[in-house]
Amino acid sequence: MSPSGDAPGGPGGLTGSSSAGPGGSAVNPAWFADAARAVDASGSVIRRGLRVLGLAIREEPRLFALSVTGSALFGLATVASSYVLGEVTQRVVVPSLDSGHAGWGAVVGAALLVFAVGAARAVGMFFRRFAAGILQYRMQAHYRRRVTRQYLRLPLAWHQRHSTGALLSNANADVEALWAPIAPFPFAVGVVVMLAAAVALLIATDPLLAAVGFVVFPVVGVLNYLYSRRVSPLFARVQGLRAEVSAVAHESFDGALVVKTLGREADETARFRRAAEELRDAMIRAGRVRGAFDPLMEALPNFGVLAVLLVGSQRIAAGHLSVGDLVRVAYLFTLLAFPIRAIGWVISELPRSVVGWGRVSAVLTASGEQVFGPARLTGTGPAALRLAGVGYRYQAAESDALASTEDGREPTKPTGRAERADALTDVTFDATPGKVIAVTGRTGSGKSTLVGLLARLVDPDAGSVRLDGSDLRELAVGEVTGAVALVAQQAFLFDDTVRSNITLGADLTDDEVWDALRRAQADRFVAALPAGLDTEVGERGTTLSGGQRQRVALARALVRHPRLLVLDDATSSVDPRVEASILSGLRGLTASTVVVVAHRRATIALADEVVYLEDGRVVAQGRHDELLVGSPGYAELLTAYERAARLAAGADSGRESVAAQDAVMTQDADAAQTSDAADEGVLS
Repeated sequence: MSPSGDAPGGPGGLTGSSSAGPGGSAVNPAWFADAARAVDASGSVIRRGLRVLGLAIREEPRLFALSVTGSALFGLATVASSYVLGEVTQRVVVPSLDSGHAGWGAVVGAALLVFAVGAARAVGMFFRRFAAGILQYRMQAHYRRRVTRQYLRLPLAWHQRHSTGALLSNANADVEALWAPIAPFPFAVGVVVMLAAAVALLIATDPLLAAVGFVVFPVVGVLNYLYSRRVSPLFARVQGLRAEVSAVAHESFDGALVVKTLGREADETARFRRAAEELRDAMIRAGRVRGAFDPLMEALPNFGVLAVLLVGSQRIAAGHLSVGDLVRVAYLFTLLAFPIRAIGWVISELPRSVVGWGRVSAVLTASGEQVFGPARLTGTGPAALRLAGVGYRYQAAESDALASTEDGREPTKPTGRAERADALTDVTFDATPGKVIAVTGRTGSGKSTLVGLLARLVDPDAGSVRLDGSDLRELAVGEVTGAVALVAQQAFLFDDTVRSNITLGADLTDDEVWDALRRAQADRFVAALPAGLDTEVGERGTTLSGGQRQRVALARALVRHPRLLVLDDATSSVDPRVEASILSGLRGLTASTVVVVAHRRATIALADEVVYLEDGRVVAQGRHDELLVGSPGYAELLTAYERAARLAAGADSGRESVAAQDAVMTQDADAAQTSDAADEGVLS
């Protein structure tokens, strides 16, 4: 096992193979698959919870052993203190009371003995708490990394079916709930030694008093069983509502612009209040049950002590028991309350842990992860791209696929998924290496879906996407991301410097960064920033305009010299004149094949070839000027703005004759052809 506890595991976490995720990091240890299945196959909540804790023991055996050893030392020293207390009472206190004076030698010896026992308890307590704390935080760190690595491994289609709030809750609140019992668990295991030693000493001192006190233990067992049955669905509800609150908060923060511009602050506040109050009420209901359980666990051992004192006083009067023995037995029963409470702490947390396990394991066992092959891309220069019979269909969202059922046992797994209409159907075309291909079509025609397939954010349901003749699904990890760069329309920038947003940790010189900025027409405004490349751009790049963010994102792609550059309307926020300069530079790229999703005529006119989509199908393919003549749908789309302008002009000049209108339309058509020719002349 690796030092971090993340030994090699399979895709999705439960296959047991050695496949690695992003960056070569496996999700789970190889043994995790069988262990996880054993957890889910267990019957009661307590058994499932104990098996979950067994995962921590297997992953961090040294820390667990150190904590249990410290706990056992503490327990034995505590039992020893009862024996010492009884002996001191019988040999020092009672004789001193009878004689009226105490021997200093006996008092000093008793004090040293009590001090030695107390020191042993302190040492045991230190190692128990120290190791148990590290164990808990380390397990939380292990599983947070595994959950986030699994998020990175799962395809975009999986993420589209789950809310961001639920995913945040899985990585945070659910992981914390999962390992909440692991800190007191070594203590509970260690005090079993204390319990055994105390029971042996009780029986050796007076079997009758021991039998009187032991009536408490069956009652404790029944109480624990009833508690776990009652509280498990309550904790399941609490964890589900935590995810809902996170989702509402994230959505409100992420949509702050919409909320503020439309005056929705009060409505969003009310929506969050409803979710928060529902969570509060669920936590109160769970707290009430636990609030009744904890006092009973505290009171039961004291009832045993009371019974021992009543029976013991009668046995002393009958001459069957000494005062020292009664003190020892009574003190032992007060000590027994402590291990019972420690075990109760673990049992009270197990239902919550099982719920957390159900939600976390739903992520770690999620299917749909991308499978990689052994193939490598050996070519250099622009890549050859081919799509053959590609089809793709989106699946419906799973609103709460990661939640647990009301009994806290199994995560909810949809029995079937409603599917939407095909986003792409039988899409076939080639991109010649080094050429620029423009993809256009009406809204909803499948352009963005196609982009996701080219960058392998998702895999096709039918057909294949090939790079240099290799199916993207057959390529090894890192081959697609090393050869393909995608620039999306909504440019995302991290809350970091311009330089860091372009390099993303890669070992690139400033000269390379500036060269990429020049090709993206971003060098001038970056140079004018207060700290140049070291300027902080704010969260999501809020200190930059939309066009500036797009150009920085484009530079981030260009600096990596991709063999296939995919632009999803990536210059839509850029001034048309600047866009023309950018596209002119991209057309001169000798190292990349470029696929551009676009709507502007100037952008499309750049392309060596145009692919026109309608309803997820390729209905026309060829040069821009050829499609204007040969494809009515394409011509209608590309001249929509001109036709709208003509209609507006016609409405404003209703007194014009029909002949004059025909003349205007003829002139506009000629002007459109002239504009296309001018665009091609500028960009060539």
